[in-house]
Amino acid sequence: MDQFLMRKQFLMISDNLKQVNSRIDSIQSNHDVQLIAVSKTRSVSEIQEAFDAGQTHFGENYLQESLDKISYFKGTGLVWHFIGPIQSNKTASIAENFDWVHSVDRVKIAKRLSDQRNPNLGKLNLLIQVNVDKEETKSGVFIEQVDEIVSEIISLPHICLRGFMCIPQAENSTNSFSEMKNLISKYPTLGSLSMGMSSDLEVAIENGANLVRVGTDIFGQRSYN
Repeated sequence: MDQFLMRKQFLMISDNLKQVNSRIDSIQSNHDVQLIAVSKTRSVSEIQEAFDAGQTHFGENYLQESLDKISYFKGTGLVWHFIGPIQSNKTASIAENFDWVHSVDRVKIAKRLSDQRNPNLGKLNLLIQVNVDKEETKSGVFIEQVDEIVSEIISLPHICLRGFMCIPQAENSTNSFSEMKNLISKYPTLGSLSMGMSSDLEVAIENGANLVRVGTDIFGQRSYN
């Protein structure tokens, strides 16, 4: 990529970050909100440009792709969030390389992450994925199952259970976010709600989201070619 195109791309990502952060700041809330730049399928240079523009938290869905990026940025202070589906045979690498995991939907996975986390790294921040709309095509526990899974996960030694994550149906997001707000209010020791993306982050924040996951509105449309 020549210098002109690199400069143009940097300005786009930098401007987009300003716009997204402005949207976040425009919502009257009594809690801080952390923007997570969803960098799946994005290049190291795109992540570098976002980092140069002040972004430090990045979300990845695909383990093998993410490991190369994490290695490249090792020692820079970036915070890495795993937000994709978790297979049992991938838990060791996730436990060793990520700071946050948003997509835990089974006690078995949480136990493996705890067992495989190096204590020298500190506790792994963990969120339980809630299938708030009970969609067959999505992972996550149903709201009525949350009590049981929380009680089994919260005492694991090398993870810190922080709260919940959801990916609601687009047409029902307002109601779903409200349900999640009610859910976390029942757990005073848990304070993190990961919900809201490019299209609905304002509604999510109004309902208590303090982690929002934005990809397209930062990096532009993805190319899968």
